[in-house]
Amino acid sequence: MSNESLPPGAPLAPPAWRWLSKLRLRRLLGPLFIVVTWQLLSSLQIVSPRVLAAPTTVLATGWELVKEGELQQHLWVSLGRVVRGLGIGVSVGVTLALLSGLFRLGEDLLDPPIQMLRTLPILALVPLFILWFGIGETPKVALVALGTMFPIYLNTYAGIRGIDNKLVEAATTLRLSRAELIVHVILPGALPGALVGLRYSLGIAWLILVISEQINATAGIGYLMTNAREFLRTDIIVVGLVVYSLLGLLTDALVRALERRVLVWRVAFAGG
Repeated sequence: MSNESLPPGAPLAPPAWRWLSKLRLRRLLGPLFIVVTWQLLSSLQIVSPRVLAAPTTVLATGWELVKEGELQQHLWVSLGRVVRGLGIGVSVGVTLALLSGLFRLGEDLLDPPIQMLRTLPILALVPLFILWFGIGETPKVALVALGTMFPIYLNTYAGIRGIDNKLVEAATTLRLSRAELIVHVILPGALPGALVGLRYSLGIAWLILVISEQINATAGIGYLMTNAREFLRTDIIVVGLVVYSLLGLLTDALVRALERRVLVWRVAFAGG
């Protein structure tokens, strides 16, 4: 209801942007408290710079890396690895989920080996990937692709199998063909689960990238952190961690925005 439509004397409704501003401010309070406490402990020499650099030092170091162009160079390399690995992993995961979710034969053939593979720790596969793909870009991208495939597969598969059977019966009553059933009922019903899987996959992509870029890498944020470790530069290491966390937050926000745009038909509880 707009303020113009309110009766005389009624309290004015606050603009929507004020509520959004308050919400954003509340979400910043936690990180702000951590940074202030961290700076206080560093200033009081409770935390040694050799253990953890102060936030002001990290900020100054990050700015120097940006001015020199070094941070951007490594950032683009890391982004390229994530985009390629995520693209392969999501494509394979969605394809396998469709085959397993839509066809019982596909489930019997594909689901058991996938469930076995997803329990393997990624670190244990690093030596094999180096033997198979060498020490170039391929093993790094392959590790990201493998790690991101499982969340998108599991959530898309669960979304397909979680569709209300009454919707399928209604589609059958309306004489929809198999293809029409998939396009108009199954895929829209599985979309929320697939987007949740995409969010998980993005988070895992950055985690795996941290590992893969510290193994025989010559560029990337992980390489920058590994090189800094040799010289006990905790400030550069923290800069790398901050970059990873901000990238994860940004990509998650992009998927959340995509969810709001493509799932406008779904009314969900937003918290009290």
